[in-house]
Formats: sequence, structure tokens, C-alpha cells
Amino acid sequence: MKESYLGVNVSPLTYEGIIEEIRARMLSREQSTIIAVNPEKVMTAQKDPQVRELINGATFQIADGVGILLASKLKKGSITSRVTGVDMMARLLKFAAEDHHPIYLYGAKKEVVEQAAVKIIEQNPGIEIAGLTDGYEQDEEALVQRIQESGAEILFVALGSPKQELWIRRNMDRLENVLVFQGVGGSFDVFSGNVKRAPSLFRKTGTEWFYRLCSDPKRIKRQVNLPRFLVKVLVADKKNELNGKEE
Repeated sequence: MKESYLGVNVSPLTYEGIIEEIRARMLSREQSTIIAVNPEKVMTAQKDPQVRELINGATFQIADGVGILLASKLKKGSITSRVTGVDMMARLLKFAAEDHHPIYLYGAKKEVVEQAAVKIIEQNPGIEIAGLTDGYEQDEEALVQRIQESGAEILFVALGSPKQELWIRRNMDRLENVLVFQGVGGSFDVFSGNVKRAPSLFRKTGTEWFYRLCSDPKRIKRQVNLPRFLVKVLVADKKNELNGKEE
């Protein structure tokens, strides 16, 4: 059962649970979409129905943000750990290598996606990269045909949100051979080595946001969404309780 925060769905599954479901869905030739959810996106969805629709329309809405984990704990939900977008991509790459599912990389700058491809092959022996295209491709029709003919079964799209999710929704019906779609934002920069992740201590303790804030103080405008989100969740939960008692 998915949990809902201010009208936005979140899947309570772990990495392993998602991979198992994807494996089963691929055997049935069912397409799956993965979208990362954090407090910032939930707050955006309050103002933009299209963003809310994009999130809720995905197969898996992963809890990519400590705020989602905190909200689940406050509501006594079942989300016990974060499932970050970049780590979900890493798990899918491992799965692709082990189960022999060709992948396609689309997005970012040409040198970034090429560097990412080299690193991905180094870190996942045996993986098949069916193709790659940078994010500056202008001919969408040609790109869709190229991906379809490549034999790729897993597609990673790095165009930023919500542009990448809109692209996936617009084209997935024409990409019949692709069974897994994930919008991965800036993950190619991480895999290429151009962007360093927070040290493991910050990632394990759920304070990666604090590390990023210290590294880039301009992110403070985005980080204020976390307390606003938690307050809104608590207020909405209290209203629901009161409404329940009145009934």
C-alpha cells in the first residue's frame, strides 16, 4: 500500500523490493516508471496539478528525501529508509548487468554522458549499453526511433524534473521495447565523477541535505521546503483526525 502526503503518493518499498517487482513486471512485459519524491516536489505539487499527476501516475514513487522518511515516522507509516534516485539507478545498473538487460543513457552534456558510460561499464562488468544520447538532441522523433531500435530495456533520462518525466510520459507508448524508465536528474554527473556525493556518514544518517547546503549555501531557499512540508503534513493529519471524530 502506498502512503500519501498532501495528495502525493510514495511507495514504501526498499531497493530490493522495487527490483523484485520490476523483475516480475519485466517477465510479464509490463512497463514501469520510477520517480523520486522529496518535500520540494511535494510542495511544488501543491501548486502544480501537472506535477502531482506525473508523480502519482508513476509505477514507483521512491522516498528520495529525509523529509519523506520523517513524515512517515510522524504518521506511523511503513517507510523505514530512503530510496534515493542515484542509488536506485545504481541498483538498476547492477540488476541490468546480472540479468542481461541492455540500457540506454539519455541526457546531460555529451562529455558527461560519455564519461558516465565509461564509469558504468567499469563498475558493472558485463553490462550492455545499447546507446547513449546527450540532452541537446533536437530531433525527438529520431531519438525515439533510435532508442526503440537499440534493443534497450532500461532507459535513464537525465533532463531535470519535471522535463524528464514529461518526456517519458510523452514517449513511453512508442518505446515498446523499453520496460523500465527512470528520470535521474543530475545522476550522470555523479556517475561520471564530475560531481562528488556526500561522504557515506552523511548519506547513512540522512543528513546529505546538510552537506549539500554547506557546500552550496544558495540551496537554503530550497531547504526551507523541509520544515514547511512537515508542518503541512502534521496540520493535514490533525484535520483528518478532527474530521474523523466529528463523523
